[in-house]
Amino acid sequence: MISLSSPLKIGIYENSNLIKEYCKNEQTSEILPTVFMEILQTYKIDTLFFANGPGSFMAIKVSYIFLKSLSITLGIQLLGCDGFAFNNNRPIRAMKRVYFVKKDGKIVTEVMHDDIEQSFDLPSILEKNLFSKDSEPLYILPAV
Repeated sequence: MISLSSPLKIGIYENSNLIKEYCKNEQTSEILPTVFMEILQTYKIDTLFFANGPGSFMAIKVSYIFLKSLSITLGIQLLGCDGFAFNNNRPIRAMKRVYFVKKDGKIVTEVMHDDIEQSFDLPSILEKNLFSKDSEPLYILPAV
């Protein structure tokens, strides 16, 4: 699942191959329960994978709480990966002209003068080795 920016993207994978994609423009907090009700009625889920940041703080928080709750109640694993794996390592907007970038494996912020397209894609083949059991949200910026 990628909820770092709009639209929300959720993929269903079988044997690491993408078999179904959900792409929703609604608010993450409003659409997650509806989409997952359909998913859980249709598929047997054994692991939850999600992009845990950086990006929209609210969407990341809502997604994490929702997925962590599912993980606990269904007894399935929740794994996280940074969002750079889903946008070809392009900068991710933090606020206005400040972007998150990944340099030498570390996520930092940089001011950029040009707007950078914010698109994330579900891979056709899921690389599970990119994900970690450390699925807590990546909060890079300090609280304001």
